[in-house]
Amino acid sequence: MPRTRSLAWSELKIGVLTIVAIVIAAVLIFTLTGTKGFAWQRYTLKTRFNDVAGLAKGSPVRVAGVEVGSVKDVSFAGAQVDVAFDVRDDMRSRITDKSVAKLGSVSLLGESAIDITPATSGTPIPDDGYVPTGPPVASFSDIADKASQGIEHIGELVDDVRKGKGTIGKLMTDEELYAQMNRFVATAGTLTRELQQGRGTLGKLLKDPKAANSLEASMKNIEDLTRRINSGEGSIGRLLKDDAFARSLDGATKNLGDLADRINRGEGTAGKLVTDPSLFNRLNSVSDRFDQLVTKLNAGEGTAGRLLKDQQLYENMNGAMAEFRGLLEQIKKEPKKYLNMKVSIF
Repeated sequence: MPRTRSLAWSELKIGVLTIVAIVIAAVLIFTLTGTKGFAWQRYTLKTRFNDVAGLAKGSPVRVAGVEVGSVKDVSFAGAQVDVAFDVRDDMRSRITDKSVAKLGSVSLLGESAIDITPATSGTPIPDDGYVPTGPPVASFSDIADKASQGIEHIGELVDDVRKGKGTIGKLMTDEELYAQMNRFVATAGTLTRELQQGRGTLGKLLKDPKAANSLEASMKNIEDLTRRINSGEGSIGRLLKDDAFARSLDGATKNLGDLADRINRGEGTAGKLVTDPSLFNRLNSVSDRFDQLVTKLNAGEGTAGRLLKDQQLYENMNGAMAEFRGLLEQIKKEPKKYLNMKVSIF
């Protein structure tokens, strides 16, 4: 009997150690597999890519950067690739139809991964459901290709510069253009020195306080004039501010417009002169006759013309007028004498 009890206790110890070992192994497995959880704590989802960029079974699956599962299977679906992956069951509320699956990478040169954006506002995706995919993310090979293309473009640009193409190329190869640029730089330097020395109008404005004060005074005068106009002072200010003055000016403008309309209609003397050809012809004829009269007077024709041109006739008429004035003076002095002479005559 004692021996039988000893054997039972030994077997019991072996069983307990086995259970402890299994528990330790499970804990180790759980620890080594990260946060993926046990099989009954995960569920399967799928997504579809045009190119998986080296994604393989066991690649990590991340939600908002946190690893929550791994890739279970990668298989072709026509021209595209279906990817099945397991994720933790507590991610159901975060992986919805509003989420987007994209290809990522563990490091710049490391293995690929699936990155899923969390979206709690959508409907949870059921088991074996498809997570919507977003636009493809540029891979390292794409970046390398673009970098290679950029280097090729830079090489072509350098070749064009060496051949003298473009402005930079001409500047590098054309001596005349280089000389012009050099002269331009020299001229700009000279202009800058003259400005710094106070030469010219701009130089005086920069260096001479009197010029600056004069300009400031002019600006103040303009500001004062603007202020006075805004306050309604002067004719321009009244025109802008005084409604009565504006209405008076508007009335005068309308009167001028009415007068112009009447003239265009031929009303009045000015209107007839503008629109009546016969009146214009008569005035033109009078003007021609007046020109002829002036021409004859200048030529000395007729009595008036001879009076203007004949000096002797002018002197005779001047003498006659002098004698007539003398006779009038004598009449004023001796009126009785001339009155008696008149009576004797009658």
